[in-house]
Amino acid sequence: MQDLAQVTSKQRTEAPDLRGYRPIRDYAAVGDCHGSALIARDGSIDWCCLRRHDADPVFCRLLDAANGGHWSIRPAGRHEVSRDYLSETNILRTVFTTATGRVVLTDFMPVGRQIGAGAHDYVSLNAPNWLVRRIEGSDGEVELEFAFRPSFGFARDRAVLTFGDGRLSGSGLPDLFADLPFSIDGDDASATLTVRAGERRDFVLAANVVEGEDPRDRVDEFLAVMEAFWREWIAYCRYAGPHRDAVRRSALALKLLTYAPTGALVAALTTSLPEEIGGERNWDYRYSWLRDSSFTLYALAVLGYAGEARCYHDYLAACFRRTLPMVQIMYGIERECDLRESVLNHLEGYEGSRPVRVGNGAFSQRQMDVYGQVLDLALLYERLGGRLGEQYRRLLRTLAAFVAAHWREADQGLWEMRGPPRHHVHGKLMSWVALDRASRVLRDGADWGALAEEVLSEVAAKGVDPEGGHLTQVFGSVHTDAALLLAPMPGLPIEHATFERTVAAVEQELRRGDFLLRYRSDDGLRGQEGEFLICSFWLVDALLATGRADDARALFDRLCGHANDVGLYAEEIAAESGAFLGNFPQAFTHLALIGSAVHLQLHDRDGAAGIAGSYADRAARSIGATFGWRGMWAAIKQCSQVGRIRASKRSYLVWP
Repeated sequence: MQDLAQVTSKQRTEAPDLRGYRPIRDYAAVGDCHGSALIARDGSIDWCCLRRHDADPVFCRLLDAANGGHWSIRPAGRHEVSRDYLSETNILRTVFTTATGRVVLTDFMPVGRQIGAGAHDYVSLNAPNWLVRRIEGSDGEVELEFAFRPSFGFARDRAVLTFGDGRLSGSGLPDLFADLPFSIDGDDASATLTVRAGERRDFVLAANVVEGEDPRDRVDEFLAVMEAFWREWIAYCRYAGPHRDAVRRSALALKLLTYAPTGALVAALTTSLPEEIGGERNWDYRYSWLRDSSFTLYALAVLGYAGEARCYHDYLAACFRRTLPMVQIMYGIERECDLRESVLNHLEGYEGSRPVRVGNGAFSQRQMDVYGQVLDLALLYERLGGRLGEQYRRLLRTLAAFVAAHWREADQGLWEMRGPPRHHVHGKLMSWVALDRASRVLRDGADWGALAEEVLSEVAAKGVDPEGGHLTQVFGSVHTDAALLLAPMPGLPIEHATFERTVAAVEQELRRGDFLLRYRSDDGLRGQEGEFLICSFWLVDALLATGRADDARALFDRLCGHANDVGLYAEEIAAESGAFLGNFPQAFTHLALIGSAVHLQLHDRDGAAGIAGSYADRAARSIGATFGWRGMWAAIKQCSQVGRIRASKRSYLVWP
């Protein structure tokens, strides 16, 4: 057995203590493409939403250490902890080593699949809505402490637990299947158990069960199926560059953020994790932002996946039909349009960061850049072999007409500022993208290109600092914005010298070492925030675009080292301490890592020409380089059918 003094970089000593809040960096995520859970290094599940990512949580100690509810399994005494995902899966393995032995804790959420689901079969995932925990004795023996306290209505009400026939139950709550000598006090259940080498104990929290069936009887088959599912999905990832592990982990994280029934992608799995400890910048990210989703689908496309884009288009069209001619910046994962924000005053918030919010009031904001994102996504989809039907083209025509009528108006900008509307330069540039893509995709005789030129003329006249010669955050401002680093990525015809000056100005005003603030101007909110991790990856792309390839590569290498021990990123980071801030895990950060890795690879191969043009150009270039042009379309078709689950020569495993 390993000596406690011999620990790896992924191990850390834990001792029994009065547990408060764990660092955001300490969490890992598991999920079933419906719901999800966050598990701390100490074996405590402090956040879990079954059935769907935006459901009321079964555990929410993440937002209230005293009352939020959790499910913890940990050694009773001093111990070492190491953990990682089972190779190329989203199945978490945590190893606890004590002076007397070692145990392995495996956490996962299972899915099944319909037989013969066809080309869109990844959307046909069936989730039993289970959270499974398996304990296995590896060496010696270990005494474990087991604590279970579910939350009800975001911990507003306390449950009453009862136990019988190996099932711990509470009204309105999922059942916990576990044979333990529980001590129950209201909504608290606790027990101790000693696990010896060779022993195995399974515990299943189940929202759905077949009458008369014990879900623990199916853990072996579901675990085998989930290993096969994740590994087969990631096997279609075509990136083979120097940061293979980071890219594949980010791809798996993005897949975890999908909601299979509709094809929606959530921005993060959590709500109200703060951008400043003790501050008010706490938002609910369990919805599908058009911007985030467009970037995510680009990131998956350049890796060789296309099926997700097809299903997301279906989701998008259904959402738009409810709100046209307006386009919301986000929708619910079941296509909900009303995401009104409310405050949960009974929760103290992560480390006292109030308020805790459910819903997101920014859904009603006008942000002109999303129209450009949607039309750009259509170009990407078509370039990769997708076919835009006439109904969808009419929808895109409506969006382009809206941009043509309103691009001169102020908006809230992509950062969702809660002050008065302003003329954001990034939004104007994305209005150009919307009109340019309309001219390429619609081919309807309208002079969208002439309108696009008007937009650029307006930006040149009002969005460039007269002294510094660089783009500004808003018309007439002296401040910059990290979003300006994106200017060349959709193929905007920005003068090279102007963009070089813009990058230099952004670095001077916003950069702190490897990290960047989003902006420094007033945004209508009190307090400060951390550095936005996606902005650092945008800087990698901008450095490439300005010919600073060595700087870009060095920065990317360092950024890959800022993930947590299982390869995940939050929204923000505190530059001085390295602490994670904001919701977690964050799609924005992971999709940007993938994009920058692919852009570096294209630049290594083809120089500046490799990253020139639009997102669609780079995606086609990346996939074409991997498969060869002859095999490109066949490969895309194949990737849209990813996920046929095979385990131990079994057919699809179907949840009844």
